[in-house]
Amino acid sequence: MTTKKSETKSSGKFERPDGRKVNELRPIWAKVGVVPNADGSAIYASGDTIAIAAVYGPKQMHPQHSQNPEKGTLRCTYLMNSFSVNERIKPGPNRRSMEISKITEWALEPVLMLKDFPSQVIDVHINIIQADAGTRCAGINAASMALAHAGVPMKSLVTSVSAGKLDKTLVIDLDKEEEDFEEGEGPTDIPLSFTGDGKITHMQLDGKISPAQLKEAVEMARESAKEIHKIQVKALKDSVEGDKK
Repeated sequence: MTTKKSETKSSGKFERPDGRKVNELRPIWAKVGVVPNADGSAIYASGDTIAIAAVYGPKQMHPQHSQNPEKGTLRCTYLMNSFSVNERIKPGPNRRSMEISKITEWALEPVLMLKDFPSQVIDVHINIIQADAGTRCAGINAASMALAHAGVPMKSLVTSVSAGKLDKTLVIDLDKEEEDFEEGEGPTDIPLSFTGDGKITHMQLDGKISPAQLKEAVEMARESAKEIHKIQVKALKDSVEGDKK
């Protein structure tokens, strides 16, 4: 698809590369139960970014010295497949994937009732099979759905979305072209994760933004997360209804 270069028109109205409104999400598609041999699984697609998550456990933690007798352990593994982008990337885990794996754990842990599973581990494997920015958010959304599908006790789903700033304009759900935006003050990317009642479980910031605009960006993300949350819930309900047929 051919897109127009981002520009700020003389009228002052900002135009995004794909024509979306500043607070408009990319098209979203989600489904659970996509990996038959997993205890729970989900696929989450946002525009051209697609993440698949598979959950295994709770199960006994090995080796034994890694066990926590007071609560269970969430262990996330995020991997961007080598074929997920056009440019050549080295297959397998790297520093970035290890960082995002840990961030995903931090985003999800607050809603999991890990004290119910002492000395056990819940493994979550996240694979990005197609990437066009927002991969960590897509991975968190898929992982949250997969955990719920696996029947892991949770206080709430976790919903993740990125807010951003292109030059001086705040936007939601940046794509790759927007992440590479070079005009004016350049891009700012702010991935956030929320519980179902709007509490933040994870927040990062790459770029520059004023405190006032940051507060506004967080509120924009919180509103967008409500839309994503509805899609996550519907995917889970559709699975339950499908099992009854």
